[in-house]
Amino acid sequence: MLTEEEIASARLTLHELQIEHRDLDLVIEHLALNPLPDELLVRRLKKRKLLLKDSINQLERMLEPDIPA
Repeated sequence: MLTEEEIASARLTLHELQIEHRDLDLVIEHLALNPLPDELLVRRLKKRKLLLKDSINQLERMLEPDIPA
């Protein structure tokens, strides 16, 4: 069981990751629309976005109470 402090910290981290994920989505979209996108940069940003999504999902699962089957 998580303490209130751990829950608050996890929620703050979750919020920050969600913002970064959304920002990366906008940057990737902008770069893809440019005539000559930097493919390496786009790949790196997409990889970072996937890592953020995994971290977001892990934190969300940690914060959500278990629902009995």
